[in-house]
Amino acid sequence: MIAQQTVEDMQQITGLAALADQYDGYIIDLWGTVHDGVQPYPGAVECLQALRASGKKIVMLSNAPRPADVVCAQLEAFGISRELHDGVMTSGEETRRLLKARTDPWFANLGQKVLHIGGTHDLGLYNGLDVQRVAQPADADFMMNTGPDAERGVGSLDPYLPELRACLERGLPMVCANPDMVVVKGGKRQICAGALAAFYAEQGGKVSWIGKPYPRVYEPVFEMLNVPRPRILAIGDALATDMRGASAVGVAGLWILGGIHQEMIGDDIQLAKEEAKAVGLAPVAAIKRLVW
Repeated sequence: MIAQQTVEDMQQITGLAALADQYDGYIIDLWGTVHDGVQPYPGAVECLQALRASGKKIVMLSNAPRPADVVCAQLEAFGISRELHDGVMTSGEETRRLLKARTDPWFANLGQKVLHIGGTHDLGLYNGLDVQRVAQPADADFMMNTGPDAERGVGSLDPYLPELRACLERGLPMVCANPDMVVVKGGKRQICAGALAAFYAEQGGKVSWIGKPYPRVYEPVFEMLNVPRPRILAIGDALATDMRGASAVGVAGLWILGGIHQEMIGDDIQLAKEEAKAVGLAPVAAIKRLVW
C-alpha cells in the first residue's frame, strides 16, 4: 500500500516498462516530463505509445494557466495526438471552472474586474467568463497571476515588484493559476507564477493557489481515468508539485530527475532520496527521463 512506502524503498529505474504492469492509470505531468517547452524529450512520445499499446489509461495534468483544449492543441503540435491520452487537465482549466461557477466562497467574493499579470498567450483563460480586464490596480477587484511574460522578463521578480506592491496596497486578492516556482524552457531556467505568488503571500497578500499539489485539481483527473487509486501512478519532475500532489491524493509517484532538479541531483539516487526525505515525500521510484 502507498502508506507503507518509505523513501528508502524508492528504486531507480531506467525505463517505465519496469513498473508498467503494476499500474492501470497514469497521471503525467507535461513541462519537464514530456517536453521542455520547445520540443518533446527524446523517448517521451514513444513511451506514451508503449503505454497505450499496453492498454493503459493516461491523463495529462499540467500547471499550465491555460484552458485544457489549448494545451491539448499544443500537444498535437508536439506530435502527441489525442489518441495517446484520455484527456488533459490544467490549473488554468480549474481556474476557469471556479471563476465561472462562483460557488466556492473565495471565488464568489472576488468581484468582476481583474488585473492580469502574465503573457498575452494566457488570455484565453478569460474566454466565456463574466469578467472585465482592467489595466491598473486601482481599478481592479482582484488580480490573476499566470506568471512572468517575455516582454518584461522571466529571470527575476524585479520587473513585477512595483505592480505587486501596488496590489498589496489595495489589498487585492490574487488567483495564482500556476503554482510552479520555476521551469526550464529549452535548457534555460525561468521563474513561474508561483514565485510571484510566494512573494505576494510573504508580504501579507491573500492568494488562492490553483493546480498541483492541491487536491482539487485532481478530481476531474480521477473521473477521466476511472481507475482505483492504488492502481494509479503519477509521473512528474517537481517534488513540490508533482510528487507532493501525488502524496496528497493517495497515489504512487514516479519522480523524473532530469527536469527542474537535474542540476542539483543529476542521476544520484542517494541524493534524490535525501532530498525527498527532507520534504517528507516517498516516491516509489525515480527515473532520469520518461522513456519506456
